Amino acid sequence: MSNQPGSSTAAETDQPEAVGPTTGDGATVETSSVKASPGETPASEAPTGEDAVGPAHGDEGTVTGGRPEFAPGAIVLALLSVGWLAAMLWSTREAIHSTAAGVTAISLSAYALPGVITAALVTGATMALLATNRLGRATLRFLAAVGTGLLVGLVTAVAINLTYADNATTNTIAGTAAAAAIIGGAMAGARQARVVGAITLATLTAQIFVVLFSRVRDPLSDLFGAGETQQSVLDAAKWVSRTESLLAGLLAGLAAYLYLTWSRRRAERRDGAASPLRWPAYLVAGAGAGLLLLLTEVIIRIGGRGLLDLAAALSEADEVAQTALGTSRVDNGIWVLFVGALTTLIVFGRTLGPRPVDDDEDEPAA
Repeated sequence: MSNQPGSSTAAETDQPEAVGPTTGDGATVETSSVKASPGETPASEAPTGEDAVGPAHGDEGTVTGGRPEFAPGAIVLALLSVGWLAAMLWSTREAIHSTAAGVTAISLSAYALPGVITAALVTGATMALLATNRLGRATLRFLAAVGTGLLVGLVTAVAINLTYADNATTNTIAGTAAAAAIIGGAMAGARQARVVGAITLATLTAQIFVVLFSRVRDPLSDLFGAGETQQSVLDAAKWVSRTESLLAGLLAGLAAYLYLTWSRRRAERRDGAASPLRWPAYLVAGAGAGLLLLLTEVIIRIGGRGLLDLAAALSEADEVAQTALGTSRVDNGIWVLFVGALTTLIVFGRTLGPRPVDDDEDEPAA
């Protein structure tokens, strides 16, 4: 039977007949049998669903087509980190200038160096995120991130040299802080920008908590049995340090998880679709604060070796103190790393439900 206009077979083609889509109750949806006029798309071939509006757009934080991620809230992270770096530089300067020049100033400089380096590391990363957030090309983004970190490092070094006393100690602090800012900027050039943003927020949260926790060290030492003997004081100090590390890691893990969750929901509200990160991203974000603390220790022992050796050479007691402080910083970084990673994974795992089963896969083929 020929396909004459107006006949029931007018819309038929020489291709095999396609089965129409089915509704939820299994009924087949009938397609129009009216032949399309020239230049029009037949109703049976008209795009529907996602095809009608094109492919779904990935969220801002999804790497699509080789494009790096978008980290929301970068400006807030940058402002927080810059404020924290300024506070650390100011407090270190006040502590050094409040003492007589010489032995005490060197000891305080060595003691304050880790806080300044961590703040410079985080500030370099957050400022690089802010500067490169809209860049699409991965290579250009990385180069811009390193350049931003270099700029932050130069500004920090100049600020230290202008406000601190002009001596070898000041130059060591300035040079090490500049190197840390450059490393932080390079870290922000990674494709997983949301993870970098979560790491910086977690690190800032942990560092602020440590400063606040210092106000309750003495009451906790008494609670943990610090007495008149030196051994009891050392044992109590060890338990206080472990408590601080445990709580800092817990807060860092929660901060990392909340940032990643908020960034996904923000993308859903803005674009209507979001591709959530998998568990390795949450693992790295939760462990990120501890990783940055350990990276800080590496930077200090390379760039600030001269200052640490000078402080340790002051006396035998100073040598013992510097060794103990270095060991304590490494232990703290490890505790924050594992506790933060475990916290993030546990919280993330509790949000996972059963895997949805596709009904179409369960129905036998017709």
